[in-house]
Amino acid sequence: MAVDHLALTLAVTIRHDGHGGVADDLADPAGLTRWVREHAADLAPEGYTADPAALAAVVGVRTAVRALFARAVLPGPPSSADAAALPDAASALSRLNAAAARVPLVPVLDWPAGGPPAAGFAAADPVEPADRLAAALAHAAIAFLAGPDLVRLRACHAPRCVRYFVQDHPRQEWCKPACGNRARVARHHARQRGGGTA
Repeated sequence: MAVDHLALTLAVTIRHDGHGGVADDLADPAGLTRWVREHAADLAPEGYTADPAALAAVVGVRTAVRALFARAVLPGPPSSADAAALPDAASALSRLNAAAARVPLVPVLDWPAGGPPAAGFAAADPVEPADRLAAALAHAAIAFLAGPDLVRLRACHAPRCVRYFVQDHPRQEWCKPACGNRARVARHHARQRGGGTA
């Protein structure tokens, strides 16, 4: 997955639970540990285990990302999972930028023997794993929100779905085929109840 889509992967840790409710994959440190190991292992030390500080930092970034995703899909409706509980855009921007600033980056030059020089960035000081993870996720979110895929960001509006997705083609309406099937079945049942034809 592209690093800029890591923000999308973080945002969809809020999902439909399969029973009409909403599930949170980051409900506890164990959930964050699993998520990091599956989706962001390169952002954490080997054998990473999340603690409550890391969980709070990452959930703060996710809340900001979901608030900014809700803003990005306007004038369409945002995800129904948490739209009413999200901070306003200014607060979300402040929260995201503060998370990114947890790890100040300085430019560095690498010039291997026999190779060309390459510019990059490194952390200015040793940092705590929770800060490094939150900052890296905030940087990924900033890259996504300022990148070319933002215009294709959509909220899935299939019944019970609460995910965001990047639209792969102009007619795509749902985050995955199962959501499209659920939406078509719901429309069919609505037509049947309304006396229309199938």
